[in-house]
Amino acid sequence: METLTNNSTLRKTDLIFGREHDTLSLLKEALQREKDEIINELIESGLRGRGGAGFPTGLKWKFAKSAPGNEKYIVCNADEGEPGTFKDRIILEKAADKVFAGMALGGYVTGARHGIIYLRGEYSWMRNSLLLKIDDMNTAFKQLGLDFILEIRMGSGAYVCGEETALIESMEGKRGEPRNKPPFPVAKGFNNKPTIVNNVETLVYALLISHLGAAAFAAFGTEQSAGTKLFSVSGDTPQAGVYELELGMKLSDFVAEFGDGDTKAVQVGGASGFCVPRRKFDQTIIGFEGIPTGGSMMLFNSHRSMYHVLHNYLEFFVEESCGQCSPCRVGCQQLLLGIEAIKARKKPASYLKELIRIADTMRLASKCGLGQSVGNAFDSIVEEFKEEIIY
Repeated sequence: METLTNNSTLRKTDLIFGREHDTLSLLKEALQREKDEIINELIESGLRGRGGAGFPTGLKWKFAKSAPGNEKYIVCNADEGEPGTFKDRIILEKAADKVFAGMALGGYVTGARHGIIYLRGEYSWMRNSLLLKIDDMNTAFKQLGLDFILEIRMGSGAYVCGEETALIESMEGKRGEPRNKPPFPVAKGFNNKPTIVNNVETLVYALLISHLGAAAFAAFGTEQSAGTKLFSVSGDTPQAGVYELELGMKLSDFVAEFGDGDTKAVQVGGASGFCVPRRKFDQTIIGFEGIPTGGSMMLFNSHRSMYHVLHNYLEFFVEESCGQCSPCRVGCQQLLLGIEAIKARKKPASYLKELIRIADTMRLASKCGLGQSVGNAFDSIVEEFKEEIIY
């Protein structure tokens, strides 16, 4: 975990890494409380999913608890595939016990007895060390009288499996493709049973909130973006790394701390996020009332070609589209071919308007968040850096 400079204007926090907690003591303490009390505290804290979608965690747990049936599942989404995001890897390296305890807490609250960590295929190198920790935690759960067991399922490097229903399909041994919703996983998820899917970071915060209290967590951030989160900082910055910061900050404050003095744009939220130009730094809030992010913050200075940045993103989406729905499968390819044609002067600059219409159609007609979000980076880069696409 990195630290900020002394003159930083950002409010740095240390909830996840900087405090020495006996994780099992935190879990034991939480298990003494009523289930509804824990859910209500999560709701009051304002904790929203830290994977990017931002669904209220307390509500998700409440829905799963209310779902009928004795067979339920807690799934940790550790398929960290968004370009520029690496904070979940750091959590699993340094605080995996808090992730597992957070899953166990979710199991206690909802009645789930089985927890599954869906680990990104590219993180297979940490699988064995995590299995050793899981063995220890499973033993500890029994000693605490908790009927809950953990296991790992490996992904295969598919970006689309970061979407919860595609992840569930993959866990069931099928091709990783998104399902139609509704029904939602909290009603019919893994093996058609009620399932909670939470991000790695979200589970840690759920555990910590049960100890610190809702008010202590909500004291950070804003009304719409309560608390803190981890940010993966990369690109043209002298301070690349993972930082825990308060939500609701201005992008201008972020750039003042992490920029190299020549930052012309920040890609907030990875390839599926928005590109913010220098002129909008001061009016952009990093949070759910502004631009939310799963954690990726990529900085670009004036030496970077935004055409090449966009081209790189589109190549990524062409590769990672599952191909299930035509708007995404065809749209990604046409956007890539389109900007290449404009750059090669095979198409006029006015063709950008047609490409923007394609991106907007993808946002409306694609089945899942992959196709729906392609237009975020495309439209924002084309709008703000049109001259770099044309010339």
